[in-house]
Amino acid sequence: MKDNKHYKMMTEAPVEPLVLKLAVPTVISMLVSSIYNMADTFFVSQLGTSASAAVGIVFSLMAIMQAIGFTIGMGSGILSSRLLGAGKQKEASITASSAIFMVVIFSTLLSIFGLIFCKPLMVFLGSTPTILPYALDYSSFILYACPFICTSFVFNNLLRNEGKAFYAMIGLTTGGVLNIILDPIFIFALNLGTRGAAMATALSQVISFFILLAMFVSKKSNLDLRLSYISKEIKTYLRILKTGLPSLSRQGLASIASMTLNVQAASFGDAAVAAMSISGRITFFLFSALLGLGQGFQPVAGYNYGAKKYSRVKRATLFTAFFGTIIIAILSILCFIFARPLVTTFRKEDIDVITIGVKALRFQTIALLLCGINVATNMSMQATGHIAGATYLALCRQGIYFLPFIIFLPAKLGILGVEIAQPLADVFTFITSLVFFIRLIKELGGKKDEVIL
Repeated sequence: MKDNKHYKMMTEAPVEPLVLKLAVPTVISMLVSSIYNMADTFFVSQLGTSASAAVGIVFSLMAIMQAIGFTIGMGSGILSSRLLGAGKQKEASITASSAIFMVVIFSTLLSIFGLIFCKPLMVFLGSTPTILPYALDYSSFILYACPFICTSFVFNNLLRNEGKAFYAMIGLTTGGVLNIILDPIFIFALNLGTRGAAMATALSQVISFFILLAMFVSKKSNLDLRLSYISKEIKTYLRILKTGLPSLSRQGLASIASMTLNVQAASFGDAAVAAMSISGRITFFLFSALLGLGQGFQPVAGYNYGAKKYSRVKRATLFTAFFGTIIIAILSILCFIFARPLVTTFRKEDIDVITIGVKALRFQTIALLLCGINVATNMSMQATGHIAGATYLALCRQGIYFLPFIIFLPAKLGILGVEIAQPLADVFTFITSLVFFIRLIKELGGKKDEVIL
């Protein structure tokens, strides 16, 4: 074992403090990432409603990049976590090295084809004629940085799943803070407009990439990334993709859902697209705290499942569901109360944006109260190898339930149908998750802990 002290901490330290210890840097990373996404929306919104809407359009493209990065990153991270938990350090390093190779190939292809077909892609993602020029300016620089962005997601997930969330936090938060600083400089001081916002995002992501890479080069990680470790066996890559399938479902559907939302909102005007983009960014800020807790919990589940300490996995799952519900409840109540000033901060000149955005945000915060169980169940099932169930749950929130709502409700209810589609999907996802949660807890409770010598 390369780091016996770290292994003992992951498999023997009290569960609740361990989850919180790993969750704090992950929550900070997620919040900072969400803040710099909101910063883009805030600063670009000062350029006009159509420019603000363009951020929402390009968010669908970012979701595609996240789908690639998180699928490969979560798949390899969870596998390496289990392998480290079972004392197989070299096998874990082979998995990690192969994942980096795979993400570089996939993201480079996305970058090339995205740049070639940028205009039709932006139209496909929901751009109106007035939004399109801003979306093209914003998306081009994001596509140039695509390989760095996607690979950073993999680096982050590898570090986080081996319990080195602090090092992952350094890379992500540095890039996020830099983005916030560069946005007003590039947009206003250098008079680059929407293109400046994209340049700031791209540059900060590249710097974040090199910081995360340095964590592996300087041996902060237990994983050795080597060219000689890149697997020549197709089953290695299939295993990574299979384990990351719930993330692909979750992130891939986020892109499809965002695109469909933009298309439906566009029929009610640029103000509706801008309003849903703003309320979506605020909602994601709240949700990111919950995701951060879940991602901090996941390496605890993976390590201990690999070490066959099932009682610790069960306890960690219960704690994450309970504590996550409390956290999201507090944040949701505050957001519901201050919904109008929050939305007004982004686009105070447009009353239509404010009216639509406030209603959408308040509907969503009510539904977020139920999401603690959703996240804990999905993360635990993925970490413990319940890939089919985890994938189904990942499909629920923004696929099985959301897509029918966002496609059919606006025709019946108008803009209200756009505003309530996601909250309704969250309610139905909670009911489904509760069934899986109860089954998982019973299953873990029925397994006996084993000691690996």
